[in-house]
Amino acid sequence: MGPVWLFPVFAVFGGLWVLIKSSDRFVEGASGAANYLGISPIVIGMVIVGFGTSAPEMVVSVFSALDGKPALALGNAFGSNIANIALILGFTALLKPILVHSTILRRELPLLAGVTILSFLFLVDGQLSRTDGLLMIVAFACAMSWTVWISFKRPHDELFQTITEELPGNVVPLKKSLLNLGLGLVLLVVSSRLLVWGAVELAIMAGISELIVGLTVVAIGTSLPEMASTIAAVRKGEHDLAIGNVVGSNLFNTLAVVGIASSISPFKLDPEILTRDFPVMAALTLSLFLIGWGRNGKGRINRVEGGCLLLSFIGYSSWLIWSVLN
Repeated sequence: MGPVWLFPVFAVFGGLWVLIKSSDRFVEGASGAANYLGISPIVIGMVIVGFGTSAPEMVVSVFSALDGKPALALGNAFGSNIANIALILGFTALLKPILVHSTILRRELPLLAGVTILSFLFLVDGQLSRTDGLLMIVAFACAMSWTVWISFKRPHDELFQTITEELPGNVVPLKKSLLNLGLGLVLLVVSSRLLVWGAVELAIMAGISELIVGLTVVAIGTSLPEMASTIAAVRKGEHDLAIGNVVGSNLFNTLAVVGIASSISPFKLDPEILTRDFPVMAALTLSLFLIGWGRNGKGRINRVEGGCLLLSFIGYSSWLIWSVLN
C-alpha cells in the first residue's frame, strides 16, 4: 500500500515545483514580448505580472473544472486568499513591519472588500451556475480595467512607480520572449494536470473531500509565488508592492479563478464553504482593510498584527484538521 502513495505525492509536489517555475518563465516571456511591442509598463505590471503570480491558481482551477472537480478549484481559490493574508502577510510582517501608504491601495482595499461581498451574493444560494461564473469574469475585467485607468490618471503613485521600476528593460530579444512564453504555457498546463491528478488521488486515498485538499496542500502550494515576491518586496523596502501582490492575487482568485471554474463546470457548494471557509476569508479581508487604512493616511502591519494574522492561519488550519478527523 505504501508505494501506491508515492505516485500522487510525487505528482503534487513535483507538479507544484514545475508550476511555480513555469509561471516565472511565462511572466518573463509575456513581459518581454509586451515591452518589445510598446505596451505601457503600467499595463504590463498590473495585468501581465499580476496574472502571472495567479497563473498557478487559474490553470489548476481550469483543469479541476474540466475534470469535473470544481470543489477543488473553489478550495484552491479561497484557501489561497486565506493563505495570502494570514500566512504570507503575517509571516512577512513578523520579519519586518509592512507600511501601507499608497493612495491607490486606498482604492484597491475597498475594492477587494466589495468584491468579497459580491462573491457572497453569488454563493449564498448554495450553488455556482455558469451565469454566475460569467458575471464574475465580467466583474473581474471591469475591476482590472478600472485599476489600469486609474494608473494612467495617477502615474506618480508610489505603487505604480515601484512596479515600473521592477520591470526589466527591453533587453530580451522578441524570439526568446516568445519562446519563454510558449514553453512556460506548456509547462503550466502539464504541471497543473499532474498536480490536479495527484491531489484528487490523495483525497480518495485519505478519504477526505477534494475541497479540503484544495484549501490546504494545493492552496498553500499555489501561493508560493506570492510568498516569494512579497518577502522580497518588503526586504527591499517596497511595501506597496508587497501589499499590491496580495490584493491583486485575491481579486484575481475571488472573481477570475472561481468564475472560470464555475463557467466551465457549474456545481453545488459544500455547506462548509458558507459556514467555515468564506467567513474566515471575509474576516481576514476586513482585517486587512482596517489595518491598511490606518491613521493619518498611513497604515502599518506591525509584528503584533502579523503574529495575530499568522495565529489565525494556524487556528484555521487546525479547524480544517479537526473537521477531517471528525
